[in-house]
This record gives sequence, structure tokens and C-alpha cells, in this order.
Amino acid sequence: MEPDLFTAAAEDRQEKDPSASPLAVRMRPRALDEVVGQQHLLKPGSPLRRLVEGSGGPAGASTVILWGPPGTGKTTLAYVVSKATNKRFVELSAITAGVKEVRAVIESARRASGGFGKETVLFLDEIHRFSKAQQDSLLPAVENRWVTLIAATTENPYFSVISPLLSRSLLLTLEPLTDDDLRDLVRRALTDERGLGGALTLPEDAEAHLLRIAGGDARRVLTALEAAAGAALATHEAEITLETVEATVDRAAVKYDRDGDQHYDVASALIKSIRGSDVDAALHYLARMIEAGEDPRFIARRLMISASEDIGLADPTALPTAVAAAQAVAMIGFPEAALTLSHATIALALAPKSNAATLAIFAAQEDVRKGLAGPVPAHLRDGHYKGATKLGHAQGYIYPHDVQGGIAAQQYAPDAVRDRQYYTPTRHGAEARYAEVVERVRERLGRQGGGPDPAS
Repeated sequence: MEPDLFTAAAEDRQEKDPSASPLAVRMRPRALDEVVGQQHLLKPGSPLRRLVEGSGGPAGASTVILWGPPGTGKTTLAYVVSKATNKRFVELSAITAGVKEVRAVIESARRASGGFGKETVLFLDEIHRFSKAQQDSLLPAVENRWVTLIAATTENPYFSVISPLLSRSLLLTLEPLTDDDLRDLVRRALTDERGLGGALTLPEDAEAHLLRIAGGDARRVLTALEAAAGAALATHEAEITLETVEATVDRAAVKYDRDGDQHYDVASALIKSIRGSDVDAALHYLARMIEAGEDPRFIARRLMISASEDIGLADPTALPTAVAAAQAVAMIGFPEAALTLSHATIALALAPKSNAATLAIFAAQEDVRKGLAGPVPAHLRDGHYKGATKLGHAQGYIYPHDVQGGIAAQQYAPDAVRDRQYYTPTRHGAEARYAEVVERVRERLGRQGGGPDPAS
């Protein structure tokens, strides 16, 4: 028996006893006109609308990837397709299905098309969980239009979907639902017979709190509404008060997946906020990572990198602070590690900034890649082995500690990069002192700047 998106048994149970299904399932739109949000994808003539209306013809989309956060309508749109079209509708989840199941559906679709002229829509949820080999197994069916593939993902398809499949697909991006979208959905659920059927009212302050904790997620707002409604009905209340909502919904679920692209987006925002010296924004992103259960060691590693990449010698204490934070969180863990990470984040955000150390090593590496290396000057080579003197190694080397001022005017760099200057210190914070030092030392060494400025 083929897997089905919404089994007949579940539908029968819902018809006989609607309360047996969660509110989010009962309120699922049955037609495009009931869909809230995503209007940019549902305009007349749009590929998705033509797919739903079955008017695509030869020019219709054969593969659609729906990319968006949870609760924005990916499964809903697939459900609408299943109801609106006269096609066989088969659903697979990448969490439980493998190549064997995919090939079985494709073979069945070929038989149905060839023998009965019946087209098949395959809805594949969580496609990002498929391996490369599993995604490869979809290509023949997509290429030959044996199935119309609708794939859903919460992860960035450019990272999680193989290029051959992505190039054959129409990528549609779903946006988080707006407060207006969610408000319409909540009010519909309050009055619709499939929902609460007018049994309860919802004051504005309670409604506002529901919208705030939903974070653009329709499923979340309906789940929270259902929990609060259940509590109100249990105490024979006529309305769902703000106190009831707060009591039944502990906190907003953080939109952050430690294994997904939200992980990288929030981590990137944390570092860029530190770089931009916005301590409040940095603390916001840190809090999101902490509340989502991020590994504190990952956060600490990012802070150590930031200390060198964006602060450097403008504040020489930044790196020791970040390293100390990393050592501390490894020893104490959450929840106390949040205090240490906050300490380090604030220190780094408010520190003077310099990327001079970053630009310096990048410029030096670039020269090495270009072949600007050459032999180490003979007087700098190792002289601690037999025969070194015959080769002239270490001969003529001036020991800096024997020279007044501790700076020996001799050549250190290979000839190819003798006059290259990689480090261009800023005048920010403590690095201003290093700027004066490096200028004085280069003059003493007789170094004349040559080549492009690494900072340019």
C-alpha cells in the first residue's frame, strides 16, 4: 500500500470526531482561498497556482522546492495540491524513507502513467535529510516527468540539495507569516466550526501575546491557542485571558536549528554584531543561541576567532578574555556558562576594533601562493649540525641581544619579499602604540616599503 499524505482513516476520524485532531490539523486550509500569507507565490498565473489548478500543461512546473521556516505552509500547500488536482498523490518523508521507497513510488508512477494515463504528485518532506545518493535517485523521475515532485525543506537548498536536482527545480521561498496573517488565522480558529466554534473569546492583550510568541509560525500559534483554550474550558471561563496564555505557554520556541542554516545565520549575526560594536544586538543573538541549547563550546570558539579577526592588537586583552571564557565554559557548562559567555561577548563588542592582523596574514599567504618565497638567508639558517659551517649557514648572524636597543640591522626576509610590508597597524586603541613601534623598527632595519599595501 502506498504511503498517503493524509490517510483515509485519519480523515474519517476527523469527520466523526473533529476534536480528535490537533487544532492546527483541523484548521488546515482546504483550498487556496483559505491559505494565509505567501501571496507572492499565489498570484494569478503563478507556477504554484497553475500547479494547484492543474493548468500548467507542458509549460507547468514538474519539480517544485518549497523552502521556508516551520509553520509557513509547506505541507499545507502540498495538501491543497492533493485536494485540488485529479492526480495520484503520494507522500514520503526523508526522515523515514530511503532509496528503496523512492524507487517504488517512481516505478508505480510510471505504471500508472503508462497504463491508465494517471499522473502522480510526489510530496517529499524534509528533503534536506536525504543524502546525495538518495537525492540522485530522484533525477530520472524528474528529468522524464514521471512524477511531479514537490519537495519541502527548512534548510537552505543551495547547501542541502544537490545541484543537478536544484537546477531542474523551481525554487519557491516561503516567508514567515506576518502578525496580520496570524491574527486572521487565530480569529478564524476561534469562530470556525472546525476550530473552537465561538466557544471562547480572546482579548487583545492575550491575542498580542500569542502573536508575539508565534514567531511567524502558524502551527505554533494554533498549538498555543489550543493549549490556552483547553485551560480556559477546563475552568469554565468564557474568554482566554492573558494570564491563561502565559500560564499554558511557558516561552516562545526559539527559531534556531543547531543542525540547520539558522545555526550559521545566528552565529554569523553574533559575530557581525560584535564586529559592529553593537553590544545589545550581540547579546540578543547570544541569548538566542543559549535558549536554543547551542553547545557553549561552539559559541566560545567563535568568540576566540572574533578576538583575533576583528580586534587583534587594538585590545591585546581580547584574545585572553575569549580563551579564558572557552576554558571556563568547558569546565562549568550551562546554565552558568551563559554568564561567562555574556562577559566575553560584552568585552569583545565594546573593545576597539582592528583587522590589521587578519589582513597581514592574508597578504603574506597570498604572496606565498604566488611563489614569492625563495631561500632563507644563509645567516638565518640552522647552524647546529655538523657541516653547517662549511655551507656558510648561520655565519654572520647578529644576535639582537648583543646590540644596543635589541634590534639588529640585518636581512630577515627572503630576497623575493625583502621589502614587503604586510602589517599595517591602525591607530585604534592599544594598536596605536604598535603603529609607532613598527614604524621605528622598520626604519632601524632599513626596510623600504614595497609592493601593494596589504590593507588596500
